[in-house]
Amino acid sequence: MIDIMQLTKRYGNFTALDSLTMQIDKGTVFGFVGPNGAGKSTTMSILATLLSPTSGTAKVGGYDVTEKPKEVRKLIGYMPDFFGVYDNFKATEYLDFYGASYGIPRAERLKLIPQLLELVNLSEKADFYVDSLSRGMKQRLCLARCLVHEPEVLILDEPASGLDPRARIEMREILKELKAMGKTIIISSHILPELAEMVDEIGVIEYGKLIAKGKVSDIQNRMKANRVLHVRVVGGMEEAASYLEQQSHVTMVFTDEKGIHVHFGGADEDQAKLLIRLVEKGFQVLSFSEALTNLEDVFLEITKGGGAHDEQQIKLD
Repeated sequence: MIDIMQLTKRYGNFTALDSLTMQIDKGTVFGFVGPNGAGKSTTMSILATLLSPTSGTAKVGGYDVTEKPKEVRKLIGYMPDFFGVYDNFKATEYLDFYGASYGIPRAERLKLIPQLLELVNLSEKADFYVDSLSRGMKQRLCLARCLVHEPEVLILDEPASGLDPRARIEMREILKELKAMGKTIIISSHILPELAEMVDEIGVIEYGKLIAKGKVSDIQNRMKANRVLHVRVVGGMEEAASYLEQQSHVTMVFTDEKGIHVHFGGADEDQAKLLIRLVEKGFQVLSFSEALTNLEDVFLEITKGGGAHDEQQIKLD
């Protein structure tokens, strides 16, 4: 559905995007993550036909964003980080205005608008003026606006930016519904643990380069050096910790009231062997488990060191 090849955007001597190449399949929910200034918004603006690349190509639904912008716009719904709303419109008037802009007949708009408001949980605010809505409600109204023309692709730049915890949960549930509807969705976000619950794949971008792309689970599994094992034993915790420090693939061990934490760089079978050795040594093991690596850990691990990844992209497709 989305095909990006060697996409580059320069502003004078500054390179915002550097030969970005990636593909996103139809029906995929793709999380685009990276620090501020990494190139996420630049990529999304190009896909939304709002910004021309310096070189390279980007296609949506087979249409080149530069050569066929009108066709691309029919396929996409774009929600920028800083969106504009018309405060003096009621919620229904706001959606009706955009529906008319897309050439949707009035009779169809009258049926569509209540459905969109219900989808984004704003039915009770249908006759409220936009300036009376909270930021979270305005975000949801803006998302409804993106859906007026039934696009196949949603490009959402920081859709949960600035929202309180309750509003973020509401936004997340709406995005799950859109995912179930088969929409292809690109989401950029800094709320990484919440993003992990929604996306099928992630792409990590830094300094305009894509440094990792793949399923969250695949990236987590390949991060062997970031594994942490939690071990609890009956008595003799310090002795067990000392023994673990001497074992192969163990890089660091520390203890606290929760037990023994072991930084481990081995494979799954190495973990099994480590457990066997502990038991054979006479330690009474209460629990032995691997801590789940969340998306925030993945992001911090991959992006540490910045330019160290410039020469080689981590591909996990």
